[in-house]
This record gives sequence, structure tokens and C-alpha cells, in this order.
Amino acid sequence: MVKKLKLYKNFSILNKHKNSILLIGNFDGMHIGHQKLFKLAKEYKRKFKVNIGVLTFDPMPKMFFNKKLNNFKISNLNQKIKCLRKFKIDFIIIKKFDKKFSKINYSNFIKHILFKKLKPIYIFVSNNFRFGNKREGNVTKLKFLEKKYNYKVINPKPLKKKNKTISSTLIRKLITKGKINVVNKYLDRSWSIQGKVKVGRKMGRKIGFPTCNIELNDYVVARHGVYAVNILLKNNKKLFKGIANLGYRPTFNQKKLLLEVHIFNFSRNLYNKYLTIEFMNFIRKEKKFKNINQLKKQINLDLKIAKKVN
Repeated sequence: MVKKLKLYKNFSILNKHKNSILLIGNFDGMHIGHQKLFKLAKEYKRKFKVNIGVLTFDPMPKMFFNKKLNNFKISNLNQKIKCLRKFKIDFIIIKKFDKKFSKINYSNFIKHILFKKLKPIYIFVSNNFRFGNKREGNVTKLKFLEKKYNYKVINPKPLKKKNKTISSTLIRKLITKGKINVVNKYLDRSWSIQGKVKVGRKMGRKIGFPTCNIELNDYVVARHGVYAVNILLKNNKKLFKGIANLGYRPTFNQKKLLLEVHIFNFSRNLYNKYLTIEFMNFIRKEKKFKNINQLKKQINLDLKIAKKVN
């Protein structure tokens, strides 16, 4: 029987989830650096026969403090939870990050939340972990209070590839540059966007290439251009192949950023449906064409390339 993952929205956790291993962080993208931390935590779980949990935040603190930071996330909350499930953890605390919580002094966070409410025996964090009012808390301060509050901090060295530290910041930068192959390698899966299909101007349909218009929401914006993609319909395990254009459609003087997805050999109406778009390969950058015929010619070339590389 598969153990059900327990989700908490506050710090009132069950007694069986106290005295556990606790990983704290945003874990945006759940990249291979995060995965290294989780694999180590699972080794501790097996050795000490205790539960393992995660404390994460929604919205991400950086987005809370900077209201203009709209396009930032590598993954949404549902995707994060899905990735965490794969590590077979026992519980997740999704703490709403608000003004009141942001004002908590770092020492009070340790004393009143970690020690009195959660009671972890091992705390796993990355080296750049910051917490508490004005981000005054760090790994050094967390370690300083280990004996007083009866926990042990575990913060292994960050994972490096080609002398680069694997981090969410690095992956965001690679996404904006269109380095999808590298991104997917560092995520150990295909980077994807989940969004609702909106009614658009139906320009794609008029020129013979019907598309689904997807909301980008808070996702980091990839390099504008054409991508080979896979498409997954909600509650449907079948992957469809396709091609996507991310940008402003300069040939049509579009002023709104748009993700348009064309699904190969597909004719169903998907308006208001939720899709997952997996980015597989970057094909070319966005370009303005002199006329519709030039655009159609280029789209046909793009389709051939997408079918080859995907």
C-alpha cells in the first residue's frame, strides 16, 4: 500500500511528523542540485528510521517582496508537489508567505516554529539559505543554535557541473537564453509550462496552422522563438507532439506576449482546458516576415525540423 503524502498549510503538524528530517527551501524547479539534497535526506531516513518532510513557501519570498517580479518561476506549485512526490517524502508544509510571516525574527523562527512546533532532528538546507526578518538568518546562525534547540543542520556542498553551481538562478538564465537542452539536463526532465487554453485572434487557424494560446502566468519567460514541444492534456497520460511559438508575433504586430502551440494531427477543441507544454528543443529565434506567404513557408520548415528533433 502506497503511503499518502500529507499536505499542511500551517505549522500544526501531527505528532508522528515531529522529530523528523526537514528540508527547507523554495525548491523552484526541483533541479539536480535539489535532488542531490533529497537523495542524501533519504539516506538519513533509511538509517535513522524517521519521517522526512519539506517546508516550502507560496508565494516565493522574492516574488512577495518584489510585486513587479511577475515572470520568475521555473515550476508552479502543482509541479513542485508532483516532483516532491517522486522522492516519497511523508509530508509537505506549504507556508503562505505574507507580511506577518516575513516580520518574524530569525531567532524566533528557530525557537517558536522549528523547535516548539516542528521539532525536526535534522534540518537540510542549501548554503545560500536565508530566513527571518530582513533575511538575517543564515546557515551559520542556524548551526550556532543546534545544541540549544536539539537539531542538526545538514548542508552539503552545492552540486557543480563544468565549474558552474547548479541553482534555480542558473536555470532561469539558461531558459531566457533558449538553452533548453541544458535546462532539461539540469532538471533531469523536460522543462514544462502548465496553462489554460484561451480564445485568441485565431490567426493561426486562418493561415492553416491552428494553435492553442496558453497563459504564461508567473513562469520565467524563455527566449522568444520557435520550439519543438510535447503536450500533455490534463488527466490524460498520452503525450502529443507539436511545435510552439513564444513571443509577440511581429508579423501580426501583436503587443501581448503569447505562447502558441500547434499539436500535430490533432483537431479537438481545447478552449478552457489545461495543458502541460514540455519544451524539448529550441528551433529558431522570433522573426518578422514581410508577408503571410513567407511566414507560412517558414512554418512548414519549422514543422519539418520539429518532427525530426522531437
